[in-house]
Amino acid sequence: MTQKYISITRLYTGKDNESHFEDFQVFVKDAGSIGGLSEMVKATGVLFRTMPSNYDMDWHNTEIRQYVVIVSGAVEMEVGSGEKRIFNQGDIILSEDKTGHGHQSRSVKGLERISIFITLE
Repeated sequence: MTQKYISITRLYTGKDNESHFEDFQVFVKDAGSIGGLSEMVKATGVLFRTMPSNYDMDWHNTEIRQYVVIVSGAVEMEVGSGEKRIFNQGDIILSEDKTGHGHQSRSVKGLERISIFITLE
């Protein structure tokens, strides 16, 4: 096994009441012939979501703490500092900015987006 971690981006509200990005890693242990496994994360549900190719969501917060896994397409997210990031197929976001100014989300290159939301509360 060559990869010993999975990279995730956390979207959270800081003390300044603005949303921010923070990168972290989830470590995986060698599980032999099946690859690597992380520690179990308790979840409360799974949602499947499609977004049209031309969406542009103004400032908003996440309603529930959740992982967002990009299955296809991409999303550009902007936080209060003006920082923008593009998340593509396979990227994982831990969305936790339930309060504050929130973030913006928009389509990338006119692509429809398909995501899986794994709720944590």
